[in-house]
This record gives sequence, structure tokens and C-alpha cells, in this order.
Amino acid sequence: MSVYKVIELVGTSPESWEKAANNAVETASKSLRDLRIAEVVKLDMQIEDGKVIGFRVRLNVSFKYHVKD
Repeated sequence: MSVYKVIELVGTSPESWEKAANNAVETASKSLRDLRIAEVVKLDMQIEDGKVIGFRVRLNVSFKYHVKD
């Protein structure tokens, strides 16, 4: 049996939602082990002077919980 923890992450990118999500997962993977699932919860954009200047993705990410013996 396994136990998983779910956390919320927000990724950003000036280019796309996909790159924002990828940025969040890649950054989290540097400090978390066994990332399993990322679920997109919310998408939004930053607008300045009537133009889109950034993309944000809110993700729920799960990773396997390891217990030290």
C-alpha cells in the first residue's frame, strides 16, 4: 500500500499555459521525489494595456509519501 500527498502549485510563463504547467512540475521535481499526477485546477492570464503578458496555471500535484524506517 502507498500514501500520496497532494499540494497546490502555481506555475507561470510569458508564453503559454502548457509552459507554465511544465515550469511548475519541473521546479517541484527538484525538491520532491516520486511526483505522480498533476491536475490542472485553474487557468488565468495576466493582462497589461489590453494585451496578455503572462499565463498562470494552478495545479494539484501528488507525490508518494516516504516514511523513514
